[in-house]
Order: sequence, then C-alpha cells, then structure tokens
Amino acid sequence: MGMNMGASGGGGRRRGGRKAVMAEINVTPMVDVMLVLLIIFMVSAPLLTVGVPLDLPQTQAKSLEQDKTPLQLSVDIKGKIFINDTEVSMSELVPKLKAITDARGGFEERIFMRADKKADYGTVARVMGQLSGAGFKRLALVTEVEQGS
Repeated sequence: MGMNMGASGGGGRRRGGRKAVMAEINVTPMVDVMLVLLIIFMVSAPLLTVGVPLDLPQTQAKSLEQDKTPLQLSVDIKGKIFINDTEVSMSELVPKLKAITDARGGFEERIFMRADKKADYGTVARVMGQLSGAGFKRLALVTEVEQGS
C-alpha cells in the first residue's frame, strides 16, 4: 500500500499553501484552570472548619481579629455564670443575652464562652444547651495559648 502525498509532497498542506485546520483541542489552559481551582480548594477547605465551636483548654491557635468588643460568657470554678463581668443565674441567662444581642445587632453575633478548666462539665454543658436551644448558633470556646511547645 502506498501513501498518496499529493502534488506538494507534504502530508499536512492543502492547495494554495494554506495550513489544514487543527482539529485537536488544546487542553493546557483547562488543566491550568483546574490546577488553580484545586489549589484554592485545598487551601480554603481547612479554613472552613475553623468555625467549629470547640476548642481544648490549651491550644496553639491564633486569636481572631474583632472590630468591636466581644460578648463574653464565663463559668467559674464554683459554677457561677457571668455575662461580661455581671453575674447572672441560669434562668436569667437567655433573656439577658437576647436583650444584649438585640441591642448590638441580633443573633448573628459570636458569643465567646470562657470556662474554668476545673469548672463542672455539667454546668458548662447546660449553659451551652440553653444557648443552643435559644437560637444562639455562633458560640466559641475561649482557650489559652499552650505553654511549653
């Protein structure tokens, strides 16, 4: 079997010296875009889990930047509950927090909860349950920076 090379002798030329239309798809730009997207998702995926409202008593996490003074909820070693520096009872907790957050802009405000390392776990769990049941979904546990690492 012989190959028909045509009059010009070249395999890829048409009459009149024009090149044949390239029928292949150049996938290099698509691969570049996919690699950039892959890198973006790999970098941003761990950042999506930062908002999980669970921290250990001592961590190496960096502090979050805040525009205004945060709303702090504290539980001391005796089980007393404080909003900022004011002591409140368990029954007063939700109504007072609702009044404060309504005055400051609503339920979307993050509440920073501080609990003593030796505080009763049941008290801390009841406080968190009260807040969750009242619709406060942005609760973050405050920790200290781990020493000696």
